[in-house]
Amino acid sequence: MTSKNDVLLAFVRWVSLVDFAKPFEHEARFNGRLRSTGGRFFPKDLHLDFNEKMYDAFSEDVFRQIVQHELVHYHLYRAGKGYRHRDADFKVLLAQVGGLRFAPALPDTPFLVYQCMSCKQVYQRRRKIDLKKYRCGKCGKPLQFVKGKELNL
Repeated sequence: MTSKNDVLLAFVRWVSLVDFAKPFEHEARFNGRLRSTGGRFFPKDLHLDFNEKMYDAFSEDVFRQIVQHELVHYHLYRAGKGYRHRDADFKVLLAQVGGLRFAPALPDTPFLVYQCMSCKQVYQRRRKIDLKKYRCGKCGKPLQFVKGKELNL
């Protein structure tokens, strides 16, 4: 019986051959600790981790774009080119293969709602923000936490 990680590895190898015309020769597995990212590349041992929730929540096409993103890191690192997000080599190759620049938000992720204390401007965020550090972009006054679920505007 094949496990989910075996299916993932076969899919990653297939995407690598089809989209990059290069083999993927290392390990790919699901990592249950990943929350908001689609995957991670580890230069130390060249393995890839993927978010299983992204695999379950999105279509194969969207997950393929997430795999392409991680394979761009992998293949550029192996070629000795700029493999980080800020590098021009990374941006060019990612655009060529059509991978996602950022992982899509999971559909069931709730919003955290913040509001300016002065002008009442509302900000929706998926991650907590430090209220001592961030202020309203409209008037510069302090923000306050309102609620931790989606706001219907």
